Amino acid sequence: MDVKFDALPETERSIVYIRPVPVAELPAEVQAQVGGLSTVYSVNRPDGARLALVADRNLAFMLARQHEMVPVNVH
Repeated sequence: MDVKFDALPETERSIVYIRPVPVAELPAEVQAQVGGLSTVYSVNRPDGARLALVADRNLAFMLARQHEMVPVNVH
């Protein structure tokens, strides 16, 4: 098809990636604050910078949306 398509409209909302993180991979001082959890979830910018660590996946998505970000799951 030779149909012109205008790009999707710009959005002011940033995409963030939600991924599980094994507690064993975190620094010792963070592990001490996690309690008995074996996995936490990180909220990351597209460049990989970690913005937050939270106890569960639903909380990570809710946190991102409350800050006007668009969360995407990473396996």
